[in-house]
Amino acid sequence: MHDRLPTRGSLPTAATWLERQGGLRTLVRQELVARQLAGQLAGLTGLRVLDVGCGQGTQALRLARAGHLVTGLDPDPVTLGAAQAALAAEPQQVRERVQLLGGDCHQVGRWFGPRSFDVVLCHGVLMYLSDPDPMLASLARLLAPGGVLSLVVRNADALAMRPGLNGDWRTTLDAFDTTRYTNRLGLTARADRLADLTTTLAEIAVPLRCWYGVRVFTDTTPDHEAPVDGRQLAQLLDAEERAGQQDPYRQVAALLHLVGAK
Repeated sequence: MHDRLPTRGSLPTAATWLERQGGLRTLVRQELVARQLAGQLAGLTGLRVLDVGCGQGTQALRLARAGHLVTGLDPDPVTLGAAQAALAAEPQQVRERVQLLGGDCHQVGRWFGPRSFDVVLCHGVLMYLSDPDPMLASLARLLAPGGVLSLVVRNADALAMRPGLNGDWRTTLDAFDTTRYTNRLGLTARADRLADLTTTLAEIAVPLRCWYGVRVFTDTTPDHEAPVDGRQLAQLLDAEERAGQQDPYRQVAALLHLVGAK
């Protein structure tokens, strides 16, 4: 069994987590990751996709709308219920492409056979594992030849940015020398370094194809701040997208989106 940190599914925080999904910070994360994925999968349809820790189903439903066959797996009944409700509101042709399952994401290798999927998403899950390598190896085994692995992790190389911009100098100083942090749900979590994950992906034969920064400018936005409207929101998202694609901006993003290819 993997050595794991507390997960949002193992503590009474799922409802709080869901409440924050309509805020600007979450919108930026979901929209940027969706754009980045769309760029990686451009021109492809009918791919077999596994979304490990699918949460409320945002990425799963987007990919199903794009014509892919999606399996979503999440251990928490509250968040999975939100995904099921969102799926129920979709047109029939989208509903037919999605299967939502409740189960332990850390044991994903026991759920599915080798080479079962063309795309595997693992977004916001590794931060709750003390050692992500066993799970990454399991995910790699699920990929068919040419398959794509998409990871979203907390950026350990920029862990001091958020407390520093908020003027929390004690936490800022501590963040330079650790990969552990307390997230906005009050849970202890772990950040990853790009260099370390690059090495791991090479070792499991899913070498890094590209990487992005996510939330360069908006990470300190309050959780419940509503998205801005219209043209201003479009410009904000375009600015975040450009920053996430180029140095030095992406290096200080709160999150990293890594894409490996088998």
